[in-house]
Amino acid sequence: MQQIRDKKIDWAKWFKLLLKITVTIACIWYVSGKIDFVKAGLALKKANLFYLLAALLAFIVSKLLSAVRLNIYFRDIGIHLSAGQNNKLYWLGMLYNLFLPGSISGDAYKVILLTKKYNVAYKKTTAAVLLDRFSGLLGLGLILAVYGSIVLDKTLYIVTIVAGSLTAVLVLWIVIKKWFSDFTGSFLPTLLLGILVQGCQVICAYLIMAALGIPAHITQYIFIFLVSSVVAVLPLTVGGLGIREVVFLEGSKYFGLLQEMSVVISLLFYLITLVTSVFGLIYVFNNPLKEKNKDSVMSP
Repeated sequence: MQQIRDKKIDWAKWFKLLLKITVTIACIWYVSGKIDFVKAGLALKKANLFYLLAALLAFIVSKLLSAVRLNIYFRDIGIHLSAGQNNKLYWLGMLYNLFLPGSISGDAYKVILLTKKYNVAYKKTTAAVLLDRFSGLLGLGLILAVYGSIVLDKTLYIVTIVAGSLTAVLVLWIVIKKWFSDFTGSFLPTLLLGILVQGCQVICAYLIMAALGIPAHITQYIFIFLVSSVVAVLPLTVGGLGIREVVFLEGSKYFGLLQEMSVVISLLFYLITLVTSVFGLIYVFNNPLKEKNKDSVMSP
């Protein structure tokens, strides 16, 4: 019976991966039929390398801040990782999230590894990783609400986004206070870090725009970028590829922006994510937690 269950789980994983690949290909095919590749190619060729490198740096800073935020949650449940250990584990998780979406995600890897090594309840490590995700989404939602108030011309849309973001903050606070009391004290600092993380990624998007010669005052691009970031969190495609481009394409239509330029912004951001995540390869065969640290013990 156990073998049958294991086979069913394996088939389910492969089916999800196949489904993600199919959706990714479908999204890319849809976008490819809507844009002029010659124009998109010219925009890429003319991109300013200095601004692209600055965008890469801004993205890396956002990930370092994300790692700090996650480590706060780990400390709440008695897992004390050094900054070095935590950064290595975070980068390896990024690699798995991007390249192994149907097998073992980065989040699942962190939960399994830490649960076994520190003998912490599976529910606690899972809660830490999930709450880290949610705090990031809250930061994203709050910044999205700010940009929505600037670029949207319909009061109903603005009110919906602002009210939804603020309600999400309140709901998460209530959930943590009632069911995850270990993390109550970390709510505010992790929320602030979530805002900082997304702020760095917004800077990354502005720098990509600068590399393409797009004026910074055209904030509709940033709003589309933020919406695409929300959608990319959903496990619909491989690493968010394809679905981001669809959002950028449709968003550019809504705001009357250049569709080719919008898709190029999305692709450049994906490439920056890809380049940053590849460094996680260093830790695939090199245990990220092997560093000796007197604090790396579970609190009583």
